Amino acid sequence: MTANVADNLKSVLNLIPKTVQLVAVSKYHTAEDIAAAYQCGQRIFGESHVQELEKKQATLPKDIIWHFIGHLQTNKVKYIAPYINLIETVDSFKLLKEINKQALKNNRIIDVLLELHIAQEETKYGFTIDACRKMLTEEDWKSLKNIRICGLMMMASHVDNQDQIEQEFMTAANFFDELKEGIFAHDANFCKRSWGMSHDYKIAVKCKSNMVRIGTAIFGPANLSI
Repeated sequence: MTANVADNLKSVLNLIPKTVQLVAVSKYHTAEDIAAAYQCGQRIFGESHVQELEKKQATLPKDIIWHFIGHLQTNKVKYIAPYINLIETVDSFKLLKEINKQALKNNRIIDVLLELHIAQEETKYGFTIDACRKMLTEEDWKSLKNIRICGLMMMASHVDNQDQIEQEFMTAANFFDELKEGIFAHDANFCKRSWGMSHDYKIAVKCKSNMVRIGTAIFGPANLSI
């Protein structure tokens, strides 16, 4: 697959605005595939399994910007806290506290996104909008000095109905605007809107996304043997 990565990456970059960050989703793909994208200038990569990420981070260039994009258990945070650049999938206050605890141990501030559960699929993780609003309004999170909330992340339902996908993306976009005009009005760090994957990123970009997570369109089908 490595031979095609460069061409695929260029094609994707040509289809997204320069204002949109590309997270190359490298889970279930080899270090060689990641290196091929790296050689083309890609620096942001997304992983969703701690053990797989650990192996890749140890061997690949140290200027890679690693995003954790999978469901993260609190007992696994300590393994990635020394180097992770952004945890996109914070779905509870408990996890937020653990990230803060491990960041403090490593003398770091770790950037995070709050994951929203908007899709009509029970298998998805994340805060409901009401639960997210309640947590932020209660303000206990403000005592966590070693995390930085930088925006929101979500996944749309995996359906063919583009109107439904657009509606879900815009629900997230509107909630982001609510928070940006209110709780985070004076926080320049709160700026990331992470939605859109290989099958729906063009819709996501139209719906105010400024960070898309694309794997298959760059690396091809997942290699589950990794």
